[in-house]
Amino acid sequence: MQTAIRGRWAVAAIFLANGFLTGAWAPQIPVVLTRLDISKFTLGLLILLFGAGAVTAMTWCGHLISRHGSRTVLRWFGLIGSFGLLVVALAPNVPLAAIAMFIFGGSIGGMDVAMNANAVTVERRLSRAIMSSSHGFWSLGGFAGGALGGFAIQNYGHLAHAMVVTALAFAVIAVAVRYLVAEDKPQVTEHHKFALPGNPLVYLVGLMALLTMISEGAVLDWAALYLQQELGTDLAIAGLAYAAFSGVMAVMRFAGDGVRNRFGAVTTLRISALVAAAGMLVAGLAPSPWLAISAFAFCGFGIANMVPILFSAGGNQEGMSSGTGMSVVTTMGYSGILVAPSAIGFIAEHSSFGPIFVALSGLLVVVFLMAGLAHRAEFAPDAAPAE
Repeated sequence: MQTAIRGRWAVAAIFLANGFLTGAWAPQIPVVLTRLDISKFTLGLLILLFGAGAVTAMTWCGHLISRHGSRTVLRWFGLIGSFGLLVVALAPNVPLAAIAMFIFGGSIGGMDVAMNANAVTVERRLSRAIMSSSHGFWSLGGFAGGALGGFAIQNYGHLAHAMVVTALAFAVIAVAVRYLVAEDKPQVTEHHKFALPGNPLVYLVGLMALLTMISEGAVLDWAALYLQQELGTDLAIAGLAYAAFSGVMAVMRFAGDGVRNRFGAVTTLRISALVAAAGMLVAGLAPSPWLAISAFAFCGFGIANMVPILFSAGGNQEGMSSGTGMSVVTTMGYSGILVAPSAIGFIAEHSSFGPIFVALSGLLVVVFLMAGLAHRAEFAPDAAPAE
């Protein structure tokens, strides 16, 4: 049991580092726009490559986990991923930035599947849910990365910021990977070849993850530019949009396991989707930056436990390993980050961000209507947990 407890905190540290790297990227986005002297549409295409790298890695990650285990795969992607932001910050032109973004996205995406699959393994060892609080550590990392990033870049430069982020992330990951738990035994039936699962329910859960993460990705990639260019605030304040979003998500995710256990995964998902939709709607209609920041925070209050519930549902599907189900749901979810940035960038070139955020609130209403399909997230631990 002590091994499982250490593993629980080790995977929490990986979630924290992954969120920190992702949050630190948000205030770097306006810098990329000006540093490379590109349009918002071109920036959207670069972010598209981040998503393409993530989805490419995620597509194969379930197969890798079934062969090597989530612990080993998480070690590979985690240590490589800690250098992703620095590689992007060093890119001097658009072609090299494109390659850097694909590598950064791939490493972050691979980490994401492996750490969620490892969290499911820890849940089974401990016979209790930890997924929401694990994602709470991710949001806490995102809050720290977003809140400190704008200030650090404005005062010390984007490269110094990226170097410090890299050093901190690498140190945390290098220590944490030593204590990760492994699955009880490899599932050799999945070793022969890569194949997609046949259960249609896992794809519907993946669709809900996609709709949710389109909204989450829009706040990550475009909220700072929205506040800076359309609501007239400076970079330091603009970075607070994603920081507030992530900070509120962190608080709610730490409470999320208890809320889910009391009210059930499906009810929690339904209420969360409505709250998130309301927050996104107000953010898109906000006349001032501080109202927009508050609305993004309220949206984070709703989105907080949507992704953990959907990931738990994906990792607990009948007839497949947690790694395989997690790979499908995370790949589809992160396809939102693949598709949305370039589309949003193209639309924003011809209109503005406000109506885009209003439209995104409608996607969250769709998740509300589909919430009953996430019933596999009602946590049911193994009958005989491993010590």
